[in-house]
Amino acid sequence: MTLPRLPPTQLVDGVLAGDRTVLARAITLVESTRPEDQPLAKDVLAKVLEHTGQARRVGITGVPGVGKSTFIEALGMQLLGAGHRVAVLAVDPSSSISGGSILGDKTRMTRLAADPRAFIRPSPSAASLGGVTRRTRESMLLCEAAGYDVVLIETVGVGQSETAVAGMVDFFLVLQLAGAGDQLQGIKRGLMELADVVAINKADGGNVDRAERARQDFESALHFLRPRYSGWNARAVAVSGLTGDGLPELWQLVESHAATLAGSGELQALRREQARKWMWDLVEDRLMGALREHPAVQTRLPDVERRVLDGEITAAAAADQLLMLFNEDIPDS
Repeated sequence: MTLPRLPPTQLVDGVLAGDRTVLARAITLVESTRPEDQPLAKDVLAKVLEHTGQARRVGITGVPGVGKSTFIEALGMQLLGAGHRVAVLAVDPSSSISGGSILGDKTRMTRLAADPRAFIRPSPSAASLGGVTRRTRESMLLCEAAGYDVVLIETVGVGQSETAVAGMVDFFLVLQLAGAGDQLQGIKRGLMELADVVAINKADGGNVDRAERARQDFESALHFLRPRYSGWNARAVAVSGLTGDGLPELWQLVESHAATLAGSGELQALRREQARKWMWDLVEDRLMGALREHPAVQTRLPDVERRVLDGEITAAAAADQLLMLFNEDIPDS
């Protein structure tokens, strides 16, 4: 059963009051693809915008099986104990066949989900590139407006497309395992260049020594990469989401990173760049939507696709034809 949409004032007031139920409904609104929901979503975001921007924005990625959910719950519980309010935006991969998604993160973070100072929102990636949903940025802003001073974005963990998350966070953490083949081939170079810290997870029990060797390997490799920011060199640490070992030291690195960027002015520049990239991502998203919904394009699309499939025309020629149809309705300046 679909709940009726709350009026803008009730949504804004509820979000600013930190009401988790209203926050969840506001995120559902901004994630909606229904055209009739878009004006209300834009209105709500515009009214909460001045209450955003104060949180630590941390992206967390890693291949499936690295223990992201266990790690995030342990880190989140430690942050709650230190007086923070924590929001987790967890992206589940959508099936390329059915389009469905399990959305099981709340079942994997039961302690964190049950704490009223935390908010966990699992969302389907819906085949979006970059390991994040199409509305992750909007969801992050709503969480900040609701008073969460730490926002953790758990990405899908599927390879090079994960780098998109680095465009919306201040601190990018890559989780890695020890003993999973060639350590330095475990993640792609492009991802390594974006990492502010590489954390070797599951450094517990009989795996402690292997984790430390992997940490040293990554620490050495990171020295050969150009720093993303002045005054900050990426580094590697060993942690355990199971025991919590290394998590306080890891969070201290997050705080040190923020202080370094704030002191140099790079944090403000980074946030400005995030806003610019967000704008262009929305432009591309809406242009693609307008193209697909264009009446002339919809009419010709089946025939153009058939001709591409049959080898009658190239994909480039087909694209030119569709864009020409779309551009015919754009007035000359």
